[in-house]
Amino acid sequence: MQKITPYEITKNPFTLIGKQWAMITTCQGEKINTMTASWGGVGIMWGKPAAFLFIRPQRFTRELMDGSEKFSVCFLPESQRQAMTYCGKASGRNEDKLAACGLTAGRLEGVPVLDQSELVLICKKLYRQRLDPACLLEKEIDATWYPNQDHHYMYIAEIETAYIK
Repeated sequence: MQKITPYEITKNPFTLIGKQWAMITTCQGEKINTMTASWGGVGIMWGKPAAFLFIRPQRFTRELMDGSEKFSVCFLPESQRQAMTYCGKASGRNEDKLAACGLTAGRLEGVPVLDQSELVLICKKLYRQRLDPACLLEKEIDATWYPNQDHHYMYIAEIETAYIK
């Protein structure tokens, strides 16, 4: 993969995250896990290129994320849609999700990444906070998206580097 700066990414973030989907990949020790995300964004925060991610509290990836300083956001080709769908539904808590769906992981800059990626963002956590339902200005969001009151944790992370295939 070729190392680039976040400013050199030319793909549309709405398409990347909302349609192609992102794979949030993290680890604790040698335990690597990934999850599919179709919510999130990229932009500038505190003068740095940043990724904004949202993970439900019950997700195993959140547990691993909370125990690590860095993680990756990987974007896979459409040919991996079935694997991405699996990773969005299955938990890595009880199985090796990567092996189950045929994905493999390596490391870039010491951070776990999916080998099948077309684009990888290497991110460093800067901020974490659980979404507060009292702050929702459109109350139907709470009823529609959080009937179990499992409000996402929001992570803001600096995008330190990016890699493209």
